[in-house]
Amino acid sequence: MPTTATTDRPDATALGRQERQVLSAVGCGLGDDEIADALAVPEDTVAELLARILVKLGLRDRAAAIVHAFDCGLVAPGRGPRARPASRTVAVRAAESAPRMGISLLGPLQVRRDGRLLRLGHLRQQAVLAVLALGAGRPLGQQELLDDVWGMEPPVANVVPVYIYRLRKALCDGAGPAVIERGPRGYQLVPGAVDVDVARLEELVTGIGKADRAGEPLETVRLCTRALDLFRGEPLAGLPGPLAELERLRLVERRIALVQRKLEWQLRLGQEAEAIAELFALSAAHPLNEPLAAMLMRTLYRGGRQADALLVFERARRRLADDLGVPPSGVLRRAHRMILRGAEAGPGLGPSAGTAAGP
Repeated sequence: MPTTATTDRPDATALGRQERQVLSAVGCGLGDDEIADALAVPEDTVAELLARILVKLGLRDRAAAIVHAFDCGLVAPGRGPRARPASRTVAVRAAESAPRMGISLLGPLQVRRDGRLLRLGHLRQQAVLAVLALGAGRPLGQQELLDDVWGMEPPVANVVPVYIYRLRKALCDGAGPAVIERGPRGYQLVPGAVDVDVARLEELVTGIGKADRAGEPLETVRLCTRALDLFRGEPLAGLPGPLAELERLRLVERRIALVQRKLEWQLRLGQEAEAIAELFALSAAHPLNEPLAAMLMRTLYRGGRQADALLVFERARRRLADDLGVPPSGVLRRAHRMILRGAEAGPGLGPSAGTAAGP
């Protein structure tokens, strides 16, 4: 699915109140009919507002809007507005004992306690745990868990308490206190008891932004590598439910954006061979991602491989036409024109006189 990275774009403050409401609802995975009902406006109005949002923010499609809604803070993992910062009590509690348990969502769901892999039951039960882990310490009521895991097809029986009971047993594994607690507002993971890889990813992304703004390319590449090493495949692979589907989309886009940022700095550092190899692999995995294809074209051109760069464009053009019935976007067309003219690809990105690198 071709999307446009959300980095360095206008944020949601460029939108009007109703446009922000629509973007937030899109980020939560609502369809145009559901948004129209929630805002009490015609469905055509929702479509017009979304089209206006895409233009204002420079986004290509609905998928990019979902990612942008997360990245600009309108929506947080776990559906809904961002939770308030943890209280002092929670912070102290978390500091008292380091987590003995790790939950990995950046691939097939895995939970390890003291290094041992735990059995988590069937996929719906695992999906309930994933929703709690994505909630970032926010209590989730039974209805919200049903909506996130079952969507429009809720189970006949009252299964959420049963699944929570089974998960508690599986996570305790006969050693230690319960990891899932229930309060007046719903279920949540005990604060400070679990290390979730998605939370670590977001911490690294914050560090990457600081290093990038400080002009520290080696540190930026190092932190990008650490963040990318957290991924073990498709995020939340195989898990059912609307929230898992939305988070898969967001996290895949996050991964692509991290790779792009890392490669941009590698190119500035003169590491063309490493960048070309990674770009070929990533473009093969995401053949409809146009910014990736454009970056690969510019990188090949810099290495003196103009014919290969033009071949990448032709393959991307045919794939977009065959799969989506759309022409190349501006980012691909600009890269194509630049190569045809033999113009500079940007600061330091002109064709080199050296030998070509990469596969």
